[in-house]
Amino acid sequence: MLMTSYVFCGRSGLTNSLAAAVALVAAGAFTLPAQADPVAGFYQGKSLSMIISSSPGGGYDALSRTISRHMGRFIPGQPNIVPRNMPGAGGIVANKHLATSAARDGTVLGGLQNNAPLEPLFGTKEADYDPTKMNWLGTPSIETGLLFVWHTSPFKTLEDVKNREITAGANGVNSAPAFYSRVMNELLGTKIKVIAGYPGQNEAYLAVERGEIDTYGLTMWSSLTSVKKDWLADKKVRILLQYGPEKEAALGDTPYGDDLITNPDDKLLFAAAYGPLSLGRPFVLPPEVPADRVAAMRKAFMDTINNPEFRAEAGKQGLLIDSPRSGEQLQQEITRLYATPPDVVKRLRRIYNGA
Repeated sequence: MLMTSYVFCGRSGLTNSLAAAVALVAAGAFTLPAQADPVAGFYQGKSLSMIISSSPGGGYDALSRTISRHMGRFIPGQPNIVPRNMPGAGGIVANKHLATSAARDGTVLGGLQNNAPLEPLFGTKEADYDPTKMNWLGTPSIETGLLFVWHTSPFKTLEDVKNREITAGANGVNSAPAFYSRVMNELLGTKIKVIAGYPGQNEAYLAVERGEIDTYGLTMWSSLTSVKKDWLADKKVRILLQYGPEKEAALGDTPYGDDLITNPDDKLLFAAAYGPLSLGRPFVLPPEVPADRVAAMRKAFMDTINNPEFRAEAGKQGLLIDSPRSGEQLQQEITRLYATPPDVVKRLRRIYNGA
């Protein structure tokens, strides 16, 4: 026969036991375990890949590597970020990899050249991907395009470039420098003659110094402030025009392209043409990454951009961190650009392809 024993503590013993239990609860002995953060749990102990769309040594590379060094500590779980260069076709190779081949779990992100997300809009056949479906993280700045000449040039104002031919270096007839030269000719009435064959910006800049050409077809303000500080400090260049999503305050009363255009269709065309400048130096995740990881990575990106230590290191390298845009803002801008009216897109593609 099974016997069950009971121990009767009495009223005093029961009261003391209850009092002890209450005290333990108050002290936190019986607190429920904290809810684990699934994003932190996913990223903890992982190494992420930062795909860089340019070759080592340039401005995009320097920025992407600097962000890689700092961003991991702002991501839940504090993963390591490993840079990986993937140059080719002006950023198209990297953008296509991120859009179609890269892991879609949030372990791969990328720093892209700003033309790459808009190559499908411009009609580039190799750019068979959809940037509107990617998860944009943000940019540390937007860009301002410039038309400049050497300080000894006979061209003093934009009007001079409308009245006589000026030569602009470019690496190819369908390159971005050549495209922007054609845009200015069509919308602003300039007479820019493209001289193709320069491997890149640095070679074209040297040609300007030697007097072989008058300008480079696409120079960005951030480029001058980072790689040609002496040009600005010693007043070696004369800036005739600025264009892009907004005026650069440091350029004072330098003519601004949007102010010079009155036709509505021309304004839409100009906005689509300088769309890459409005993306600045964009960072992105592939499509279909879980929403909670996208949100965490967007926050981590902006926390990095606003971090004093990151800004100090970027400043020493001459990297502009002056007008950050969030991932949500970039997503909206890309959606807006891809909603450009078809007739304007047709005209844009004609100019882009040099037809």
